[in-house]
Amino acid sequence: MKFLKDLLHLFYPEICANCQTQLLKNETILCLLCRHDLPLTNFDSYTNNKITNSFKGRVLIEKAYALLFFRKKSVTKNLIHELKYKNNEDIGVFFGNWLGELLANNKAFSKIDCIIPVPIHAKRKRKRGYNQVTKFGETLSKHLNIPLIEDVLIRNLDTKTQTLKGRFERFNNLEAKFEITDNSILKDKHILIIDDVITTGATIEACAKELLKSTGIKISILTMAYTD
Repeated sequence: MKFLKDLLHLFYPEICANCQTQLLKNETILCLLCRHDLPLTNFDSYTNNKITNSFKGRVLIEKAYALLFFRKKSVTKNLIHELKYKNNEDIGVFFGNWLGELLANNKAFSKIDCIIPVPIHAKRKRKRGYNQVTKFGETLSKHLNIPLIEDVLIRNLDTKTQTLKGRFERFNNLEAKFEITDNSILKDKHILIIDDVITTGATIEACAKELLKSTGIKISILTMAYTD
């Protein structure tokens, strides 16, 4: 088996998702130099940080964490672009393993009942072929031993239909984009919403408000990156 892997690596070498250089055998997704350039958030608290503070007065969030800062010119941006538009779902696995190991060790999200990814519209999913956070969620689920539930929250409006509207109008319409298919599954659950990047937080806020329509719900957030 090792021989076959070495042979494949020889003829089809893996390359760094950021700088495109050939990866060494002990490197995954990123070369060592690019990995050292990742802008880690290093938040000290899961209950009081830039993310939780950004949702104050909007929606009640129990805990929140993002691994990286998302900036215009950064390794993070290149990784997310590869994940969303270049069919590189291994990046979701990469982040899932990293965050999964971190959170499994510190038990910060040990009281979560289920993981729910921010959904994409069915039309967009057919075109792209996947939800960019599915592999991320599946990997987290294995590390944390928490079930991933994908079909209970759906997106019923494609964001592209909003592009000609003003920002304020788009923000107000976000709540109408999401729908719960089965409230009974979520009753009295502590839900971990996952996504790739938090920017304004409007999408996650809309998801949270829809989920909170179920009885006894608590919401926490975990993303790959946060726009500082």
